[in-house]
Amino acid sequence: MRTIMRRDLTAALKARDRIAVSALRSALAAIENAEAVAVPAAQAAAGAEHVAGSMIGVGAGEVARRELTPDELRAIVAAEVAERVDAADGYAQHGRADAAERLRAEADVLRRYLRPE
Repeated sequence: MRTIMRRDLTAALKARDRIAVSALRSALAAIENAEAVAVPAAQAAAGAEHVAGSMIGVGAGEVARRELTPDELRAIVAAEVAERVDAADGYAQHGRADAAERLRAEADVLRRYLRPE
């Protein structure tokens, strides 16, 4: 799913499709954030004496990112869709139909990735 989203982001950038670019960048960022590995508190406090929280040695701070399952990826995208729909409802209630429409269009872009493959 992620590779398809990246490919679609490139196409949206070339087409200057602001709605798709915004939705895809946000969803890909959420996915990348979910892949990050949490640093244990003890490890964050340890390290070099000159820079708080730093690691000693070349590559000492490198760690593999988490691999998300297809279900986890879908859950993240679904959460992004739900966020946009909720925000769109709020904007609509406050007379901001333009912002609500933009967010609903972004949600529609992301819904394409929730369909079964």
